[in-house]
Amino acid sequence: MRIWRAALAVLALTASSVWAAPPGVTLIGKGSIAGTALDKSGLTGNICQASAPTNCIPKATLGGLGSALAYSGHDNVFVAAPDRGPFDGLTDIEYPDRVQFFHLKLDVNAPLPNIRTTLLDTRLLKNEHGQTLVGAAQAFDRRFDPEGIRIGLLGTLLISDEYGPYVYEFGPLGRLVRRISLPSRYAIQFPSGDPTLELTGNTSGRQANRGMEGLAISPNDRFAYGIMQNALLQDNALTPGTIDRVSVHTRVLKLDLLTRKTSEYVYVLEAANRGQGVSEILAVNDHEFLVLERDNRSYSAATPQAPTRKKIFKIDIGPTTTDISAVDGIPAGTATDPLPATIVPVEKALFIDLLDPSFGLNLNDAKAIAEKIEGLAWGPDLPDGRHVLYVISDNDLNTAIATQIFAFAIDPTVVDLEKQFQPLPLFPRRLLPRD
Repeated sequence: MRIWRAALAVLALTASSVWAAPPGVTLIGKGSIAGTALDKSGLTGNICQASAPTNCIPKATLGGLGSALAYSGHDNVFVAAPDRGPFDGLTDIEYPDRVQFFHLKLDVNAPLPNIRTTLLDTRLLKNEHGQTLVGAAQAFDRRFDPEGIRIGLLGTLLISDEYGPYVYEFGPLGRLVRRISLPSRYAIQFPSGDPTLELTGNTSGRQANRGMEGLAISPNDRFAYGIMQNALLQDNALTPGTIDRVSVHTRVLKLDLLTRKTSEYVYVLEAANRGQGVSEILAVNDHEFLVLERDNRSYSAATPQAPTRKKIFKIDIGPTTTDISAVDGIPAGTATDPLPATIVPVEKALFIDLLDPSFGLNLNDAKAIAEKIEGLAWGPDLPDGRHVLYVISDNDLNTAIATQIFAFAIDPTVVDLEKQFQPLPLFPRRLLPRD
């Protein structure tokens, strides 16, 4: 009997140590935005799936905004960027790209859910000619797939484009200021509206729908960091002769916003199966970042499956990290084809496992964690000095699925956070909701 009791005690201790939330990290907030909510674009009419004309949503649907989230630095005002639109961008009418301005109010003294969201404004994104950028795959001259957003020093919006990939800079009203081209190795030669054709018709460049998924900006506003969702094609991304994703080596691009000089580094994914890849990167300071990895599984998905990875890692691009700007053709990273000894990837350590049972987010019911957890943003600190990290999901503009928002309190001893300085409010204070 004593042996059994001792064994049970050991098991209990082991379980608690495995399941315990990281020290200094506490889930303090939950919120949601209904999939049926409408934005303030003023758009009327519907957008329908090209192959299923009766499957439609309003043009003004407020969704997809979890693709990218950034804090303005003032007044609990955040800006979010929906991606290319509903139905994987295959629509009968082009989806006008836009950004959404939100007021997020976190009440730490209230029971969950305790994040109140107020939509402040919707602004359509336009190119330098005043034409609205669109997410529909057929509009190659104007097609745009926003996946990461950060705010520059003067209130401009830096947005990474998955199609190009490029980094675009917009004025706060949504007008394009400049396009920042990336090294040519990131582009594909033969774009197509069919992802399979893009994969089979190209031997180099980003994978279809797996381009620059995340974007960070350094605290001094000098550098942007874009991260690819998965490996470039020439980096042995696919099993030869197939479109099966295999490589765990993707790239982080450092971009000098003044000189446009670039550096590149290897980020090693946990796995490449089950739709796994990188969804976001967020600066902690000038060399450390948070990186979000996820699979595309959820109990709430169209085909419910248990998720295995919704993790946030802390990485360090230090002085020993190898600049691979001159390297074309990184091994896939299997057991028989590892990274060469000459390439040192970014340092990486687990920061938050969103599936940790202690958070209670991975439930097999209507409250199941979303399939596509995609956005990260720092918010204003708590009165006690703890930092607040917001995590948001992308509902793919599916009106049947809500956008999920989580807030985590991070003790200052856990991260050496250096926040970006924003001199001016991005949204007029007189128009903010009153508490």
